[in-house]
Amino acid sequence: MEIRITGLTKHYVSEGRTVKALDGVDLTIPANHIFTLLGPSGCGKTTLLRCIVGLETPDDGEIRIGDDIVWSRQKGIAVPTEQRGLGMVFQTYAIWPHMNVFDNVAYPLTVRGLSRAQINAKVAEVLRFVQLDGLGHRPATRLSGGQQQRVALARALVAEPRVILFDEPLSNLDAKLREETRKELRRFLSQLDITAIYVTHDRVEALALSDSIAVMRAGHIVEIGAPRKIYFAAEHRFVADFIGRANLIDATVRSHADGATQIDCALGSIRCAPSEHAQASQVTLCLRPEFLQVLGGTLPGTNVLNGQIESIDFVGEVNEAEIRVGETLLLARTAADTELVVGSQVSIALAPEHCLLVAA
Repeated sequence: MEIRITGLTKHYVSEGRTVKALDGVDLTIPANHIFTLLGPSGCGKTTLLRCIVGLETPDDGEIRIGDDIVWSRQKGIAVPTEQRGLGMVFQTYAIWPHMNVFDNVAYPLTVRGLSRAQINAKVAEVLRFVQLDGLGHRPATRLSGGQQQRVALARALVAEPRVILFDEPLSNLDAKLREETRKELRRFLSQLDITAIYVTHDRVEALALSDSIAVMRAGHIVEIGAPRKIYFAAEHRFVADFIGRANLIDATVRSHADGATQIDCALGSIRCAPSEHAQASQVTLCLRPEFLQVLGGTLPGTNVLNGQIESIDFVGEVNEAEIRVGETLLLARTAADTELVVGSQVSIALAPEHCLLVAA
């Protein structure tokens, strides 16, 4: 089910100051997509989600779900939440502690007045789907965090919604369980013929779960794209920085030749992936730490930098090293078993295809 949002605006007044939570947002979410709204706290992503579901009332604009307008100021339309055909999984799961698993999942069907036979059949089917069959009579509070998340998912799915929405559903889980549950959730959603909207500030969740990502900032959508496009070929400095750790360096485009763009920056003259930035324009060079090839010793060559390690931290699967090149400090990742230490003279080889240029 496609969702189309046009000119959506939502303002709050806080301490005498007007806050633009949503500032004329235009967005089309394709049908049967896992679409993530990603951004820092206060960017407007949860407000946008709550406007779609009907828990917040916008100030202006229009929201369409499929062919139906569910909210429009100009047309005076405001379809109640319960009539929009949506399912939602909250950050806290909102599981009723006095009910068992079956009754939690069955609640939307009970409210609709379905027969007991219909309820039994639908709940059994959805519990099998989320791999909780056999646990229907267990108290909901006796489940692990990952299982409770699946109960919340089952309850959102049992009423066969047109769209399912997630408001940071994994944020309360520990790191290992969050990773396991994220993989399960991706598998579940991939098997469903449904549109899913996922809100998170966690870039790893966004990259791992999504078909498309919209990066938000200060009530605006800055950029939309597939995960790999957003990570490897972002168009904006804010997006390149937010989606992953990056070395961002001011630069000037010198020329375009031989399938590459040559720039000048504090690191010297660097050959980069081809870009459409005009000659002499101001840009930002984005270097991901994992693509800096660190070699011991001082070496000559094109796109080779020479520097000294100022710090190096072992973080498990890799080392994270800060390397001083002239006046610039670069973050790089090296093999966990490297023999490099603080004070080591090193060379950094830069592959042009991993030298990304974004708008300054």
